[in-house]
Amino acid sequence: MEETLLPELRLSLIQRSVVNGQVVYSVSEESNPGTTVGNLAKDLDLSVQDLELRGFQIVSGPNTKYFDVNVKTGTLLLKERIDREEICGSSSKCSLELEAIAKSPSNMYRFEVNVLDINDNAPEFRLPTLSLNVSEAAVPGERFALPSAYDPDVGSNSVKSYKLSPNEHFSLDVQSGGEQSVFAELVLQKALDREKQPVIHLILTATDGGKRPRTGTIKINVDVIDVNDNVPVFTKPLYKTQIPENAPPGTSVITVHADDADAGLNGEVVYSFLNHNNDKSNAPFEIDHVTGKITVKGQLDHEKSSAVDIRVQARDKGQTSRAAYSKVLIEISDINDNVPEISVTSLLNTVKEGSPRGTMVALITVKDEDAGQNGTVKLKILGEIPFRIQNAYKNKYSLEVNDHLDRETTSQYGINIVATDEGTPPLSSSTVITVHVSDVNDNPPRFPEPVINVYVKENSQIGAVIHTVSAFDPDVGENARVTYSIIDNYSTISSLVNINSDSGDIHSLQSFNYEEMKTFPFKVQATDSGVPPLSSNVSVNFYSSTSSSSSSSSSYYYYYYCCCCCYCCFCK
Repeated sequence: MEETLLPELRLSLIQRSVVNGQVVYSVSEESNPGTTVGNLAKDLDLSVQDLELRGFQIVSGPNTKYFDVNVKTGTLLLKERIDREEICGSSSKCSLELEAIAKSPSNMYRFEVNVLDINDNAPEFRLPTLSLNVSEAAVPGERFALPSAYDPDVGSNSVKSYKLSPNEHFSLDVQSGGEQSVFAELVLQKALDREKQPVIHLILTATDGGKRPRTGTIKINVDVIDVNDNVPVFTKPLYKTQIPENAPPGTSVITVHADDADAGLNGEVVYSFLNHNNDKSNAPFEIDHVTGKITVKGQLDHEKSSAVDIRVQARDKGQTSRAAYSKVLIEISDINDNVPEISVTSLLNTVKEGSPRGTMVALITVKDEDAGQNGTVKLKILGEIPFRIQNAYKNKYSLEVNDHLDRETTSQYGINIVATDEGTPPLSSSTVITVHVSDVNDNPPRFPEPVINVYVKENSQIGAVIHTVSAFDPDVGENARVTYSIIDNYSTISSLVNINSDSGDIHSLQSFNYEEMKTFPFKVQATDSGVPPLSSNVSVNFYSSTSSSSSSSSSYYYYYYCCCCCYCCFCK
């Protein structure tokens, strides 16, 4: 198998195109790991340096196992061999949607990779041999249905033609039922004579349309027998009907009917489904062999199959049984039976307060398996919060900042997002995205009062704590850690007092003499540790009192008592 694939792999081309503003690449299935799919840096207009610095990566999802990005070169590489038939089945188009993100600033990029089919599968018949009974009374022009070959490849690589081995009695009529459907019928060209040739051996060959075509064969043994000379005839060559996907087992779908002009067993018709290959499309249905009534047998699902094409056979009970064929097309209509699914990819663990409007916080993908209005989904945020949802592309959305964020007011948001489809009745689902608001240094330290008056008795002990100042900063962490300093505008204050930068304790550096110095003013500055730091000042008026003055002493203690009260109240 590996050797037969190599020539086609060498001929496969890596292609790039732009559809509706989105980059689309193409790569052949079974390409070797390491194959270059495209240059994302170039096609997304990004510099190679930006890819690594901004943490460019493909967002997690089911398709990421097949691809990787070399951030040093900007190339999109294949990580794992892709089997188109495994991931897309018989779908004519196989497209993998991918998303990538880059940070600082946060950006989201979308691109698609079309997986191109190669001819790596040969046509195959379900059985190696077909036995066909043909009456010697059959007239030239009579047709006999032949089994279809199954080829999981698509497009030109699927089954394109049939060929019959040379013989004098039969020819082959090949008909196309669509892009992926070709079937053949055996046509009688010359009357049969059982006495001369009771068995005719034929070989039917199915050929696909690959550049190096592959084939599959089935042996056909035609038993020439006698004499049931009328073929059943269906009332219609094609029956059409529609049924909802929630129809329970036993529901009547349609009744087919065929007449046979013969009498007795030769005119009694038995109905059945034709299923010569691996097709299982008629599995949810069954047919009454006597009446031709088709009913629901199993679970229907519009999302898996929106229409079922069934070939029906009507065969009489004559000794030389003869049959006719008709087609039944059953359309399975959609009902709103799937709830929207929400998946969230967080881009930021925390959002800084004051972040500009439009800052992306998370990517949201909504999926609804239903069709039409039943699969059309709208998103909304419950409550009044400073965030919004923006539709980015198809069913892709972004959660963005929509108003001013203030950590001191609200430090965490639980964003309740509801997805509702437009079915009747509508179905909905919800999820909660938690967003933390981080602090920035936007508040300076604050003193409880603009002016502080301090009274100290003369001849007080040097180094004693004469007063303690305190400022409050509503920020957190380093942004709220406050240090204190004295502003010395007269170049003399530093010889009189100093301050503990951490505690705010003011110490005396000398013993004061009331007769020499009654008062002196200075300012204390409180500065936080944010970047950049913020600060504020308080004015301190220093008063010296005589030790003999009881009134002064009384004033000193009274004031000290008041300051303590004010300080405690502020601390609360």
